[in-house]
Amino acid sequence: MSAEDVIYLDHNATTPLAPQVLAAMLPFLTEAHGNPSSPHAPGRRAAEAVAVAREQVAGLIGASPAEIFFTSGGTESNNLALRGSAAAASGDRRRIVTSTVEHPATVQPLAHLGSHGWTVTTVGVTSDGHLDLPAFHAALGADVGLVTVMLAQNETGAVMPLTKVAAAARAAGSIVHTDAAQAVGKIAVDVDELGVDLLSIAGHKLYAPKGIGALYVRTDTPLAPVLRGAGQEHGIRPGTENVAGIVGLGAASALARADLREEAARTAELRDQLELRLRAAVPTLARLTPRRGSLPNTLLVVFPHVAGWDLLEACPTLAAATGSACHSGVHRPSEAVLSMGLEPSAARGAVRLSLGRGTSEEHVEAAAAALLDAYHGLAARR
Repeated sequence: MSAEDVIYLDHNATTPLAPQVLAAMLPFLTEAHGNPSSPHAPGRRAAEAVAVAREQVAGLIGASPAEIFFTSGGTESNNLALRGSAAAASGDRRRIVTSTVEHPATVQPLAHLGSHGWTVTTVGVTSDGHLDLPAFHAALGADVGLVTVMLAQNETGAVMPLTKVAAAARAAGSIVHTDAAQAVGKIAVDVDELGVDLLSIAGHKLYAPKGIGALYVRTDTPLAPVLRGAGQEHGIRPGTENVAGIVGLGAASALARADLREEAARTAELRDQLELRLRAAVPTLARLTPRRGSLPNTLLVVFPHVAGWDLLEACPTLAAATGSACHSGVHRPSEAVLSMGLEPSAARGAVRLSLGRGTSEEHVEAAAAALLDAYHGLAARR
C-alpha cells in the first residue's frame, strides 16, 4: 500500500510540508547556501531571509520580530523557556505550577528542574479536558516563579483558558510560559491578548519542516541560554541558523495567517461531519474533545468495547492515533485521557482523528467507512 492510498488524519502528530513552504525553502537548500553571519553577498542574502521569516512568525502571533528566537523545534523551545527561566529566576521563587496534561517536552524539563531544587505543582483538568481554574488559583503563591500551561492539548484538542491563567499568574509575580505547538496555525494566537511571557512554536505542526521551531520571549523577560556558542539569536540560542528551515517556518506562518479563520471553519465542519457519521452507526460513541473551547481540527472519540490500537490496526487505509501510550509493546491509556475521569477500561477505546489542509469531505466519508467496517468486524468477534 502506498502513502497515496492512506487517508491521513494525524495532523496533530505532524503535518505535510505545504507546497508554498517547499517553494520558499528550495533556494536555500540549493544555490543560496550562505551563512547569515558572513559579511559577503551570499551571507547577506541568508541573513535577509532569516529577518523576513522572523517578521512572518512574529506577525502570526502578534509579537515584535525582536521577540522571536529560532530553535530546532518545540522540544528545544520548551527546554529553553523552562530551564532558561529557572536559571534566571530569583532565589525565593522556586516553585513551578503546571497541568497534568502537558506534553513530555514540558514534563521532562520540569522533572529535570525538580531534581535540581525546584518544586513542581501539577493542577488537574475538568471532565471536559480544560484546566481546573479554581485548583490553579489555589496553587499560586509567593513562591511560584514560573507557570507553564499548554495552550491546546494535543490529544483532546482542549484549548486552555490561558488569558485567565496568565492574568492570575502575572498578578502573583510569576513568569508565564505556554507550549503553543498544537495551537499556532490552527487558532488565532496573540501573545498580548494571552498575556504570556514565553510561547513555544513547533514548525512541523503548521506545515513547515521538522527540525525548526521558535520561542517567543516578551521584551525584558529574564531568560538564560541553555546552549553556549558563538552568540547567534542574541546569544539566547547560539548555533549557525538553519536558514532553509527558518524560511520554511516563516512561509508557513504567512500561509496560516492568510486564511486562518476560513481554514479553521472548514476543518471544524469536516470534523463535525466525521463525528456525525461515526455516531450514526455507533450511538454510544463518546466524544472527549470539548464542544466548546477546542481545536477545530481535532476529534478524540471513544469506541465502546474495543481497544483503539486494535481498531486502527484493523484499519490500514487510515493514519490516525490512539489515546494511549505504548511502551515495550504494552498499551495503556494516556494520562491526558485518564485525567478527564475516564475509567481505564473505557479509555482504552480512544482514537484521535486530526484533520488538516488536505482533508476533504471524500476523505471524511472514506475514513468513517473504514473505521466503522473495522469496528463492526472487531465487535463481531467479541
